[in-house]
Amino acid sequence: MHATRSCVTAYPAAAPEDVIRVYEAKLSMETDCADVHDAFHSGDPDFVLLHAVGSAESFAKRHVPGAHHLPHRSISGDALAMWPKDTLFVVYCAGPHCNGADQAALKLARLGRKVKVMIGGMTGWAGEGFAFA
Repeated sequence: MHATRSCVTAYPAAAPEDVIRVYEAKLSMETDCADVHDAFHSGDPDFVLLHAVGSAESFAKRHVPGAHHLPHRSISGDALAMWPKDTLFVVYCAGPHCNGADQAALKLARLGRKVKVMIGGMTGWAGEGFAFA
């Protein structure tokens, strides 16, 4: 058995092709707050941003600018009818302690819709220093 100098090297690094496969898959399912912010500031986002948790009152108090309020519990084919079938949805929730975005992503995918999760949610948005609406 080969001795290692640290916990970092206790397990061999993955083959580059495995890393490519894993991270291409991961990036096809998520995006980050900075990329969402940049897309909205470019003036022409190519996705619909959904605030996937909370009440209408909490949404009115604080949300990511440009987001539509559609809690994961309300996602249905009828609720999505206003958007074309090929629309990419980006969903977010309160933050890493919340799974509302995950639940929304699963519902959207089960309805045959394209979706990514904005990792970090509102916690990540605040951490980047971005303003809320």
